[in-house]
Amino acid sequence: MRRAGRCWAANGATERAMRGLAVGRKNHYGSRSRRGTEVAALFYSLMETAKLCGVDPKRYLREAALAALRGDPIPLPNQLEQSGAG
Repeated sequence: MRRAGRCWAANGATERAMRGLAVGRKNHYGSRSRRGTEVAALFYSLMETAKLCGVDPKRYLREAALAALRGDPIPLPNQLEQSGAG
């Protein structure tokens, strides 16, 4: 693998990170509403942000849902402590 400037010349990690988004996008081709597509895009964005912040996406969803049920402000992924798995 060659290094080009400050970045590695391989993009395997980037392609793996985008795989979930591409599969989800393909699943939403038949979405019945624009709003449904927008919600899916927001959901995928939050899940990928959680991963980048080192937070388990399932944990983030749980914490966000519990905060909403309590009437507390919903935290962003970067506001949770990082988990051991990343």
